[in-house]
Amino acid sequence: MNYERLIDEETWAFIKKTGECYPDDAVDLTIEEQREVYNAMAAEFRTARPDIVSCEDRLVGAVPVRIYTAGEPGCTVMFCHGGGFVVGGLDSHDDVCAELCAQTGYRVVAVDYRLAPEHLHPAAFDDAWAVCQWIHESFDGDLVLAGDSAGANLCAAVAHHARGRLTGLVGQVLIYGAFGGDIDEGSYLEHAQAPMLTRDDLLFYGDIRRPDGAGDAPDPTMAPLSDSDFTGLPATVLVTADCDPVRDDSRHYRDKILAAGGKAHWINEPGLVHGYLRARHSVGRARDSFERISVAVEALGQGLWPYE
Repeated sequence: MNYERLIDEETWAFIKKTGECYPDDAVDLTIEEQREVYNAMAAEFRTARPDIVSCEDRLVGAVPVRIYTAGEPGCTVMFCHGGGFVVGGLDSHDDVCAELCAQTGYRVVAVDYRLAPEHLHPAAFDDAWAVCQWIHESFDGDLVLAGDSAGANLCAAVAHHARGRLTGLVGQVLIYGAFGGDIDEGSYLEHAQAPMLTRDDLLFYGDIRRPDGAGDAPDPTMAPLSDSDFTGLPATVLVTADCDPVRDDSRHYRDKILAAGGKAHWINEPGLVHGYLRARHSVGRARDSFERISVAVEALGQGLWPYE
């Protein structure tokens, strides 16, 4: 794969800066060390919250959340952060959530779900589902799910589980998510050695949250693509980086929703890599993609579908 041709200079600068903070062999570090370098890397890219945004930290049961508001929101976004289910938290994606709040005007509730390996599946899913129920009970207006990477997986799992259990869930915006696709085909092989995320990294992160003795039975709360039913899901926008091993999971997920008669749209961003949300202030392609993400969140919250 000729990444020198596919990836522009701005994105290479982002990749280099990320590597200086979070080395390629980070999976060989202890879990505590991985979290330390990830948090330091996230802090290096973090930008100030827009002045119009205020936030509040609180507990939903035992789950920490951070609530962002800007005015009188007519809709709530539940945001689940990425990090392979191992790293990340409220601070790692604080600026992303604040900017989504500012750009859409919606309330954003960020979920600090429990991390592996201390807390194996379904701990992270249970936390996300608990917060989703709390949002439904606590705020007027509709709900949109949004998340990146591992957080996109959690949002999709929540959307599947919510059918018949919760009303008002009108959309989901899933950013470079891994949904349980076949790791021996497609983009998993095509981009097995992609910058920022490799197939080997995915194998590590996929195994670390799996309970001992877990079988191969389909579990949509862990791998949404394993579900046998894709009817009744909220309108879904999937956004991927083209140079990313998990890219094709979003295409397959879109296709399953469409085949079941639902609404789904896939946006594949050329020349971008996994984790590019942190590059939205330094890379033109990432900035444009974040704008598309904000537009998607806002449109779904208004019941609009601008993708026909």
